[in-house]
Amino acid sequence: MSKDQEAPESQVEVEAEVVNEIVNEEPQHTELVEHEYTIEELKTELEETQKKANENWDKAVRTQAEMENLKRRTQKDLEDARKYALTNFAKDLLPVLDSMILGLQAATGDSEDVKKFREGSELTIKQFEALFAKFNIDTIDPMGQPFNPEQHQAMVMQVVEGAEPNTVVNVFQKGYMLNGRLLRPAMVVVAKAAEKTSEDNTQA
Repeated sequence: MSKDQEAPESQVEVEAEVVNEIVNEEPQHTELVEHEYTIEELKTELEETQKKANENWDKAVRTQAEMENLKRRTQKDLEDARKYALTNFAKDLLPVLDSMILGLQAATGDSEDVKKFREGSELTIKQFEALFAKFNIDTIDPMGQPFNPEQHQAMVMQVVEGAEPNTVVNVFQKGYMLNGRLLRPAMVVVAKAAEKTSEDNTQA
């Protein structure tokens, strides 16, 4: 056998040996390092988890409360818009009613024309009153009542014999309220206490 024929056999033998070495080589196992948690570490982790859970719960509760408040405010705004939508219109109607009342008060005499005018004015005023009642517009007529600065506007304060101080003794112009909200205060005269004279001070 020639040298050229032996070379391939030698190469085959070498390759076979390399393969055998690879096959027979013991596999290298990667060691997995497992972390053993201590009780203190577990407690710390549990506390952090509970803290985050509490924070998330607080956020959820606050968000829910804010949503409820927003819902209530929205409902109130809608109710107010519905209840007081006629505010400006009602205010514009009041001078018309005032004129009708003043005209009726000024209509004196026994002629047929005056009687007809009075009847027509009284009927119109009653229609106004029925319309106001339908839309919850209440009249403020505080004659003889204690003065209320939230509903009354004092035009004059004067001594009135027999009247209690701070009592309404005359109403220049009636006031009105819409669903409990003041549209216009009543313009009134309020009684005041008589001032003491020098003789009274001397006797005292």
